[in-house]
Amino acid sequence: MRKDWGQLPYQSLNFYLKEKYGKKVHKVAVNGGFTCPNRDGSKSRQGCAFCGGDGAGECAGAVTDAIGLQMAKEMDRLEKRDGARKFIAYFQAFTNTYAPPEELRRKYSEALADPRVAVLAVATRPDCVDPPVAELLREFAAEREVWVELGLQTIHESTAQAINRCYPLADYDRALELLDGAGIKTVTHLIFGLPGETREMMLDSVRYVAAAGSWGVKFHLLHIIRDTAFAMEYLAGRLPVLSEEAYLELVVSALRYLRPDMTVHRLTAEAPANILLAPKWCIYKRQVLNRLQKLLRESGAYQGQYWWPEEEGQR
Repeated sequence: MRKDWGQLPYQSLNFYLKEKYGKKVHKVAVNGGFTCPNRDGSKSRQGCAFCGGDGAGECAGAVTDAIGLQMAKEMDRLEKRDGARKFIAYFQAFTNTYAPPEELRRKYSEALADPRVAVLAVATRPDCVDPPVAELLREFAAEREVWVELGLQTIHESTAQAINRCYPLADYDRALELLDGAGIKTVTHLIFGLPGETREMMLDSVRYVAAAGSWGVKFHLLHIIRDTAFAMEYLAGRLPVLSEEAYLELVVSALRYLRPDMTVHRLTAEAPANILLAPKWCIYKRQVLNRLQKLLRESGAYQGQYWWPEEEGQR
């Protein structure tokens, strides 16, 4: 049975941060002005089929502002509103290791210039993690905590082709090995509801990521965003989306396959209403999370009756 994770039957990111830093740590989303090999023609110009024009950086700062200014604006706002004292510099938009090492060093350093920043978090693609990137991040990890978020989405090659991911699963395995060797924590993104995937295929991805050694995980619902390849498929009636009930059941099932030491960074997320086509239920994030906790209680998770079923070979 797991230790007490602070009223939850899994280790949440908030609990991990409070345990380590003694207080809530607030995330500041940064736009570093990067692009992506799936957009600049290196591998494709179409991007991943689910990815919008902001490269998942809809909530990041303005790219026209210097990185230090983006950080300062948001930290000052959160300090006034919430009394925030410690922060995560989260490079969110597009592929944040896709640049020469000297450019990465300069941009990361600018984000970490303020002593209030405790963590550097870098979102990227596994095929954009190479030995020079890993060594650079090792240097930063000597002074601050560093995470790298890897956009895997699925382990299934047929789905990867359908979403135009443009890299094989082997690149994910190699990135994990490089980052682990450099002492860097990894967070893996998975999307539930990708076209053609069954429930078992989605859970296969969860089991794979847990066995591979990822420190953290983010569960995403497939959002249909305006002006994407998936938006055209959805509007043509060729792409169904998950119901709230189906998604929550998947998350409850997925949580049982995580290692006890894994950190859950996200259980669901809402997309900005002005660009979201479907599913509309995800906009009400607090209600969704409340329903998820109800399902977890009903499952017996809070009594230690649910996790790590030995008959399924989880130990």
